[in-house]
Amino acid sequence: MSERRIDRLTSLLRRRGVVLPSFEIYGGVSGLIDYGPVGARIKRKVVDSWIDHWTSQGDIVEVDSPTLTPEAVLVASGHVGEFNDLMVTCSSCDSAFRADHLLEGVHDNPDSLDADGVSELLTNGIVCPACPDTKWSDVRPMNLMFATQIGAMSKGRSAYMRPETAQGMFMLFPALFRHFKQKLPFGAVQTGKGYRNEISPRQGMIRLREFDMAELEYFIDPEYPPCPDLSAWPNSVTMIPDPDGGHAGEKAMTCAEALSKGIIRHPTVAWFLAKTMDFMVDVGVDPTKVRFRQHSSTEMAHYAEDCWDCELHGEHGWVECVGIANRTCHDLQSHEDASGSKLLRAWRQYDEPRNEVRDVLAPVSAVIGPSFKNHAADVVESLSRLTKLPDDLPFQLQLSDGSSVEISSDMVNRRTEEVTLHGEWFTPHVIEPAFGIDRIVWHILDHAFTETSKEGEPYSVMRLNAAVAPYDVAVLPLFDKPKMMEHARKIVSRVNSIPSRKGEMDSSRSIGRRYARVDEIGVPWAVTIDHDSLEDGTVTIRRRDDQKQIRCSVDDLIETLSKGDLSILF
Repeated sequence: MSERRIDRLTSLLRRRGVVLPSFEIYGGVSGLIDYGPVGARIKRKVVDSWIDHWTSQGDIVEVDSPTLTPEAVLVASGHVGEFNDLMVTCSSCDSAFRADHLLEGVHDNPDSLDADGVSELLTNGIVCPACPDTKWSDVRPMNLMFATQIGAMSKGRSAYMRPETAQGMFMLFPALFRHFKQKLPFGAVQTGKGYRNEISPRQGMIRLREFDMAELEYFIDPEYPPCPDLSAWPNSVTMIPDPDGGHAGEKAMTCAEALSKGIIRHPTVAWFLAKTMDFMVDVGVDPTKVRFRQHSSTEMAHYAEDCWDCELHGEHGWVECVGIANRTCHDLQSHEDASGSKLLRAWRQYDEPRNEVRDVLAPVSAVIGPSFKNHAADVVESLSRLTKLPDDLPFQLQLSDGSSVEISSDMVNRRTEEVTLHGEWFTPHVIEPAFGIDRIVWHILDHAFTETSKEGEPYSVMRLNAAVAPYDVAVLPLFDKPKMMEHARKIVSRVNSIPSRKGEMDSSRSIGRRYARVDEIGVPWAVTIDHDSLEDGTVTIRRRDDQKQIRCSVDDLIETLSKGDLSILF
């Protein structure tokens, strides 16, 4: 049997230090991978491109929160109760499987089935992948978070390795609200590791137990949602609307058209779909292999009102790589209810002041001032924000910085009065694009992998976009001679001194072998140093994608590279 394309690609990635099995000398661990020197560079550039893509909007900033999350946070978010996959074990060999994986090809969307639906289909002769039996255990949910403990032994605090970065950003909402001067909309991005104790990891980089995430939480006023001008995205994209809705079936349309027809249910979600498509194209994903699929009501996450997956096609078929969800106010409201904090709200200014009769705790200035000194103004402001008055005094009042103070009966007067309201506190809604970086990196590599021939022999080229190529140039001295090597090192040093540019020197084996190596890892430009280079300061520049060559001076090379693309020299 001839070797499959995916096997040839996987072999190349391993051979060239792009992606490798983890802990291989100990037999490896399913669901864990290593990025080698080349792969780590590619992944870093994808992540940096993603951060730049969103933070360039001006109202989105980067944050960084812990990967270790206290249990109480994930109880409030619903993950402790809802972050489950259905699992089943073979009655003969006791192998465990994710139930929906066994039903692929049997059901159009097995992930949408409940336990009863899965059990019914498993009785139709589904064969165990590990043995030929068809007898299965009861289908049961398994929580996928890695549990751990903060602190020593019995005094430790229950915690989990984070299943998503989102909860850390929700915890940072008060700081973000202050940073943006109490004005919506605004957003935060975060990249880093997430953890999911997969029942049966498979498909290499597609389903991992430790993976790289890139998530954005965009906080909006639901009464005044951002409505960007979608005419800036005139190109149609492939969409698969909710199969249970009135627009079922694959369609090609613009995001503006989908919004106007009610297929996309929220204007900010439509904008994120368009911006996600831009990002995919920018990092080298083939736009003909991108589609957006809307979740049906039966597969919607517990926190979502609407959700779209950006799916990419490659050697593993269509794979979800991005989820764009309207999380409404679920998370902030859940954390407010669980913690009692009033800091997860935003202020909405009224167009015209409103008069209202209400019960208030009026501060007694003569007591508040001396009691709290520099914090007195914060205490008065926090009293005005109370939407539910305490039944008894004293009580603990939470301030804007998260601290609490005790308010006694002599500090306030409880009364009914007519107040003029200039605005109100409310819980913001959140639109969230969540990107799986490893899956995106895989598809970039998959789409870039090109097989051709050279002089009658198979020849592989990784046609990566310059934006994510591991190195901008490869510097290749023609011979391993001291003067030529020294000249090459100086050129690499000059390249590396250019901000955001990176060069690599390769002097091992024949020049043909070296061209092949740099082509296989996607370096767009090869710079060859020969005897003439030592005499006149010129080098040969070879373009990866068509192998065209030109001669130019080192100074022109460095100047052009510092300004942009070397293509302008051709």
